[in-house]
Formats: sequence, structure tokens, C-alpha cells
Amino acid sequence: MKELTDYSGKFDPQFSYDKFTKETLLKLLKVYSEYMLRIDGSWYLTVMNKWGNNEALDCDIKVLEKGILWEMQTISSLLNVHGDDVATVMKYIQLRPWVWNLLYDIELKNPNYAVLTINHCPTLLSMEKEGTGREKRLCHESEAKNLGTTAHFFNPNIQVIPLKLPPRTDYSDCCCQWEFKLDR
Repeated sequence: MKELTDYSGKFDPQFSYDKFTKETLLKLLKVYSEYMLRIDGSWYLTVMNKWGNNEALDCDIKVLEKGILWEMQTISSLLNVHGDDVATVMKYIQLRPWVWNLLYDIELKNPNYAVLTINHCPTLLSMEKEGTGREKRLCHESEAKNLGTTAHFFNPNIQVIPLKLPPRTDYSDCCCQWEFKLDR
């Protein structure tokens, strides 16, 4: 059976995703990831416009606390990502659905030390364009909690330290930068 590059042509009552080529599935995965980002942004802005940024951020943190745990359990189990060092955390970060929307670098200096640099973040770019300063609280609180939860899922002794956070004064600089370290 020939693999599909799209779903043009007749309706297939036995359709399944495994009929698509690898390239098509990767494109679709990228689109689904962007869809998640857009839904998250729309949800956040809807709550913010109705009840204010503080309430929206508080809700966002609570939703992520529940969602990220399910995500980590599911993806780490599905792809057999297990361990208790920083290298394991970096492997997991590469697999996160949100990461498809970012341009990033991971510098793994040894299994217990890494620096994660986000060079392009659509969420930050949108907030900077908005010009209200929301990025400070979102990046300092929500993202710090998110990355800390991720690291502590694998080892509660891993430290996550922000090296660079918004607001940015030089827009050619990275969006944010985080140090992950484990003293053994």
C-alpha cells in the first residue's frame, strides 16, 4: 500500500494516521503543536480580558500543574525516558509538545549540568508586541515553575536557575536562558 502525503481524493472509511508518510506525520505534529499553543493563548487572553492578568496567570499555573504531570508521565513512559540526571531532563524537554514552537539550544556540559537557551519564543514575541509587561510575571513565575516541575519529576535535587529572563532590552538576544544542575 502506498503511503499518503495528504488526504486528497476519495473518502477512506478505513482511514488511519499510519497511512501517512513520516514527513506528513511530522508536518501534522508541528501543526497540532501550534494549535495547542494557539488554544492556550486564546484561553489565557479570554480569562485575562474578563478577570485580569493576575487571575489568568493563577489559572494558567494551576492548569499547567495538572497538565504537565500527565504530559510527563505519558511521554516519558511512551518513549522510555527514565533517569535521574540533568541529561534525562534535557532529553525530555526535547520531546515536549510545546518545544515544536520554539527555537532553542541545549548545551549539555556533563550529565549533571546543562544550559537551555530559548532563542525564539512566539509567546514572548506576542507579549512584547502587546507592550503591557505581562512577560515579566509569566516568564519569571509560570515558566520557572514549569521547568522546575519538569526537572523535579526526574530528580527533586535538580536546581533550575534563570540566567536571562525578560524583559529584554536587546531584542537580538535570546528570549530566556536557564541553568540546570545537579550536585552529586
